[in-house]
Amino acid sequence: MEIILERYPYRFVIKGELENGEPDCQIEKFHEHTKRYQTMYLCDNQMQFHIAISDPDYVRWLDPADVPCYVRNIRKNPYVRGE
Repeated sequence: MEIILERYPYRFVIKGELENGEPDCQIEKFHEHTKRYQTMYLCDNQMQFHIAISDPDYVRWLDPADVPCYVRNIRKNPYVRGE
């Protein structure tokens, strides 16, 4: 296992190779109860893995727990009264 990046509570690892010769890219998440990292998501390919590394919100979006991601500022519409 090769740890590429650790950004708490997530860790990006490569666990060997797949049958087709491509690296097995996985995202692990630290669990407070077990005090260990567990596989959270198996990436489809290296491109998805690199996007997950570069975009922290994308990792939160992949997380099965209800973690807020891609939160945008809500602006009031100046053309609607009472908003």
